[in-house]
Formats: sequence, structure tokens, C-alpha cells
Amino acid sequence: MADARFEDGADRPLWLGAADAQDLQVIASLIQDAVLTTADITWAKARREFALLANRFRWEDREAAERARRPVERVRAILLLRDVLAVRAQGIDPRDRDTVLSLLDISFASGADGAGTVTLTFAGDGAIAIDVEALDVTLRDVTRPYAALSGRVPDHG
Repeated sequence: MADARFEDGADRPLWLGAADAQDLQVIASLIQDAVLTTADITWAKARREFALLANRFRWEDREAAERARRPVERVRAILLLRDVLAVRAQGIDPRDRDTVLSLLDISFASGADGAGTVTLTFAGDGAIAIDVEALDVTLRDVTRPYAALSGRVPDHG
């Protein structure tokens, strides 16, 4: 069986899971530069789930879009973390529901027995730390892709 290739997801909605730090790096690369508001973030404490709904840049389709000279795309996607024990925010006011956030990175610091902390880092020095009993993360596209309003590839330079 061959490994999956980046371009394999070009025309299909993503639905990926992460159970270790390496898997999470793949999800982090695909959701980098996603845009959302604080209203799009939910922590269901009783269900031990943390979720966000974001406008994800389709990195996996970027080269194909450029070759075909068509607009680059975004898609609405849900990032779901299970087995959540606690959530802390820094530089983000969850009561300000209209704050626009740009997700830069997701990292995992492992602790004892598979537990650890997932950190979502946002532009402008915002961060959300999510303590988990075990790493269980899902990224799933939930709409059809649409042309990115800016028409541009995100740039950090």
C-alpha cells in the first residue's frame, strides 16, 4: 500500500484524524491560515469536546489552482478535539464574539500516559491551550470550496 500524497485530496473534502503529534502536524499544515471569529469556537465541557468552525485555505489545491489559472479556494471546516479536560485562552476575549482570528499553528506538548496540551496559536499573540486526556483531533471539511475572497495565497513575509 502506498502512502497518501498531498494532491490526493485536491478534489475531495478532507476528513482527517490525529492520534499522535506527527498526525497533528499534518492537520496543522492544512488548517494554517484558517480564519474564524470567536463566535465560531465552542467548548462543550460536559461532552469533553472543543470545536471550531473555520474558513480553511485549501493548501492541497493551491498548485492545481495556479496551474489552471483559477482562483485559490477556501472551505468551511470543523476542527474537533475530544477528551478535553480544560481550556485556557490568552490574548483572546471569548465574550467579544466578533473578533476575527487567523490560525497560525497547532502544536502538542505531551505529558504523562498520552495526556498533554494542544496549543492553537493565532496571529496577534492570541493562543488557546487545550488540555487533553489523550490526543484525538479531527479536521473535516463541511462545505463545498469557494473562491477565496482575497484571491490571494496567504503570505507570512
